Amino acid sequence: MEAHKPFIADSANVKELTFMPVFLGVILGIIFGASSLYLALKVGVTVSASIPVAVLSITLFRVISKVFRLPGATILQNNIVQTTGSAGESIAFGVAVTMPALLILGYNMEIGRIMLVSVLGGLLGVLMMIPLRRSLMVKEHGKLMYPEGTACADVLIVGEKGGTTAKTVFAGFGVGLLYKILNVGFKLWNDVPETALSWYKGGHFATEVSPELMGVGYIIGTRTSMLMAAGGLLSALVLTPAIYLFGSGLAAPLFPATKLISQMSIHEIWSSYVLYIGAGAVATGGIISLFQSLPTIITSGIAGLKNMKGSAAAKAAGAVLRTDRDLSLKYVLGGCVLLILAIWMAPALKMNIFGAILIVLFGFLFVTVSSRITGEIGSSSNPISGMTVATLLLTCLIFVMIGWVGIDYRVTALSIAAIVCIAASNGGTTAQDLKTGYLVGATPSAQQIAILIGAFTSAIVIGYTLLLLNDASTIYAKRNFANLTFDLSKLQSKEHVGGPEGKLDSTEYSVLQLTEPQGEAVAGKYLVDGTGHIAYFVDPGINGILKTRDNGVAVQKYEAPKARLMSLIIDGILTQKLPWSLVLLGVFIALTLEFSGISSLPFAVGVYLPLSSSTPIMFGGIVRWLVDRFSGEHTKKAAKPTSAEDAESSPGVLWSSGLIAGGSISGIAIAILSIREDWGAAMDFSKWMTLSSVDWFSYVPFVLMMAFTFAVGRGFLLKSK
Repeated sequence: MEAHKPFIADSANVKELTFMPVFLGVILGIIFGASSLYLALKVGVTVSASIPVAVLSITLFRVISKVFRLPGATILQNNIVQTTGSAGESIAFGVAVTMPALLILGYNMEIGRIMLVSVLGGLLGVLMMIPLRRSLMVKEHGKLMYPEGTACADVLIVGEKGGTTAKTVFAGFGVGLLYKILNVGFKLWNDVPETALSWYKGGHFATEVSPELMGVGYIIGTRTSMLMAAGGLLSALVLTPAIYLFGSGLAAPLFPATKLISQMSIHEIWSSYVLYIGAGAVATGGIISLFQSLPTIITSGIAGLKNMKGSAAAKAAGAVLRTDRDLSLKYVLGGCVLLILAIWMAPALKMNIFGAILIVLFGFLFVTVSSRITGEIGSSSNPISGMTVATLLLTCLIFVMIGWVGIDYRVTALSIAAIVCIAASNGGTTAQDLKTGYLVGATPSAQQIAILIGAFTSAIVIGYTLLLLNDASTIYAKRNFANLTFDLSKLQSKEHVGGPEGKLDSTEYSVLQLTEPQGEAVAGKYLVDGTGHIAYFVDPGINGILKTRDNGVAVQKYEAPKARLMSLIIDGILTQKLPWSLVLLGVFIALTLEFSGISSLPFAVGVYLPLSSSTPIMFGGIVRWLVDRFSGEHTKKAAKPTSAEDAESSPGVLWSSGLIAGGSISGIAIAILSIREDWGAAMDFSKWMTLSSVDWFSYVPFVLMMAFTFAVGRGFLLKSK
């Protein structure tokens, strides 16, 4: 819908920024933010939450109106709900991409640091977007399409006319929730069936049969999902077997591993070698996508500066329409000054005034880029990761030039990248929301206040969600390295054993953080007893290496691929210990793809992820291809193709959004329940299911879910009125 006039004309008497829409938006933002965080920790991607939030808002307000006999919500109030609620997804992505790197670098994820970074980045993204609105939304209306924002406006307008229901999203949510509970909660079938190819050493095939990953594949489309799967197949069927083939005869470990290749498992080969190849490919793909956007960066920066002057001139002239009323620039400038002071003075960030100013400058640059790119190609193709990598590379290189190469500067570099990443992510989301508002006739200042509230509340909750997921899957494994002794006077902090293991041991131990392997002990966190000996290895839920507790109970782990990439960049540049030969292999794989005319970033992400994460995304892409193919045949290839806006709000996409939310929320709930060992044992029905350990049986419910998704996408089920 690209009308030149807003759906609601300028009027002083409109219900818009009221309590109930903001409150509902906050709740939905927290829910979708949590599901996005879960998804980003697993595979490093998220999907836009604006459309499902808008659809849910329309239906929930109708229910509230009927039950309590209250006036229904206006289109502008529903728009406030989606504006407030959309912030959760963008904040979650920025947090998941950066903050888990603290664990990999040997630090604890402190709630204060996570919340502070989330709040500062979220608010910075909104403030930097405000002076750009008139230039991007008004002056370039018709040139910058903003597909998600335009599709969301279509949903709101159709809903205002009585033609939209949320049953597709609700149904997808219910199916995703039930599927995940039966699969991961009750363990009625194996959630990651895997087959090693005995006739091809190192070759293997695996699929995580999850509803949320299949939903991601459907939404991102066939080509991108296939490229990700191709990268995964290169990792599983080419790189790993090649490493076994050429390395099995070595008599000594090959750096960076500390174990003979002939004695390593497939996962150990992946984490020791393939991971670095994938990191090089992902970093290169991100930087290439950023360089491809250089013309946009330059033009957007110039346009942003011009627009700041234009905004001031327009207000000076007076008589600004409600539909063109932004928050005052004095709030923007004052807010930026306060953010600089907060970043500088916050002890948790370990930042100086130079770093604080650097953050705001990088923030303005990449919020400008992000806002414009989402208008051209949509949020899904926005290279936020590339911007974050570029920020991190520039920051680390500046640190090296001025001599800041100590261990503590790793936290500073990561904090800069984290705030900029969250700001760029939220800036792109804010741009989509403001485009929706422009098309439906919303008040920009009301939307800007709403998304500030949404960003703040989501940032607060997402920090706790991140810690809950990590703590629920953290394993305290008993260790006894008799030949290793540590000086307790150098270990300042103390901690009790957590998780189910904590019920059996109430002793307080000293905390040891090993940044490098020592003897038999790998790098990581340990608890040391009163004699100076290691008692427990604390394996985190995020990027942990152990899959089961000492009692044999399986625990869900999170790969957090983008966060691992950030840690590799920081550690590699500041400590100069990166295995550059492996990284360069990935760099040249990405360059080869680009020279062949193939987008390297999704392929590189597939190399970087375990194959089990890429294949369900591929299956979702296959379902999307089938839906599009058969829809084309049934409509006799109609002259008017499906628009990007229609595709974003199609039944299959709404259903898949529900699958993602349902699967992710149930995954979070199951992870939290598993903290109690007795609850985890009570949910385990695998001992009564003889087929639960048979890999082929796992594909039966997964294929049924694919078939149901196809039926919804084709309109055979859950037809809208």
